[in-house]
Amino acid sequence: MASIFSKIVKGEIPAYKVAENDKFLAFLDIFPLAKGHTLVIPKQEIDYIFDIEDELLGEYMVFAKKVAKAIEKVIPCERVGVAVVGLEVPHAHIHLIPINNVDDINFAKPKLKLPESEFEKIAESIRHQFEADNK
Repeated sequence: MASIFSKIVKGEIPAYKVAENDKFLAFLDIFPLAKGHTLVIPKQEIDYIFDIEDELLGEYMVFAKKVAKAIEKVIPCERVGVAVVGLEVPHAHIHLIPINNVDDINFAKPKLKLPESEFEKIAESIRHQFEADNK
């Protein structure tokens, strides 16, 4: 059965996309811990991040790094935190979360509720920065 992320890759479910290439996709988490909280996935449906072949895993991390650098430039934060939990959706995904302290990456915290217009604005800002950085 296809995961919700595979459905996003196929365009069956909309997403606030911030970066994409032939192997990976980055889009805003719709239940964010912080503005700019982004999920990075391989387009290939692989359940567990450590089941990804080494070469693809390296490319995946480089892609995530480029997305994180774009986030840092448009979302005020000390760092972009990285989390891989892997239990919520059976499709490997990396959380990139703008943080100012360690408590900002606590998944037990209440999630932000943002209007669609704000998601669109944030996604557009990150996407433009990503594109500018990776010409």
